[in-house]
Amino acid sequence: MIYKEDVDKSMSFQAYYQLVEELAGKGGTTGLDQNESLIEYTKLNYSRMKRILKTTPIAPEVIDTVHCFTEKLTWLVLAESWCGDAAQNIPVLEKIAEANPNIEVRIILRDENPDIMDRFLTKGSRSIPKLIAIDENYQVLGTWGPRPSYLQDWLYREKNDPTMEMSTLKVEFQKWYAQDKGQTLQREMILLMKEWLEKECFGH
Repeated sequence: MIYKEDVDKSMSFQAYYQLVEELAGKGGTTGLDQNESLIEYTKLNYSRMKRILKTTPIAPEVIDTVHCFTEKLTWLVLAESWCGDAAQNIPVLEKIAEANPNIEVRIILRDENPDIMDRFLTKGSRSIPKLIAIDENYQVLGTWGPRPSYLQDWLYREKNDPTMEMSTLKVEFQKWYAQDKGQTLQREMILLMKEWLEKECFGH
């Protein structure tokens, strides 16, 4: 369940992007833990977000699907500036939403809102980014996150039968993101949007 007051705590994508830019510039990060590694991740993530916004193409199939929505939808995304998966995926979600003014991406910080995060755990974990799609009545249509299913399955395999250190796996994930250029996420979002609302125009 999502409530109006939950959404009221959120910020626009533009405000979030500006926040990450400011934090990267002054050497800070979101959250209470201002340790050096999280600050460095925030700097790196700002560069990633900036590049993705400039270079990621949105597939025609995505635009066709998004144009089908006439309802007002909010994609509420739990995130933090230091999160590499958030930096890779949120700009792609924003670019998808930009194709239809009825869809708005709103960002809410996880560590400041544990009550919201705990309603949308991933196998018991506070994994981010976590997208919660809601309609005008704050009804939850569905969720996505914290990363494309290919990477999530890879992570579960490594946890069950490790072949590398987690630090190495994170590097491999970033390499995959760089090669994929947001295309897998776009395909997943097409399927999810069609699940969330049944509309005649999806079949045309």
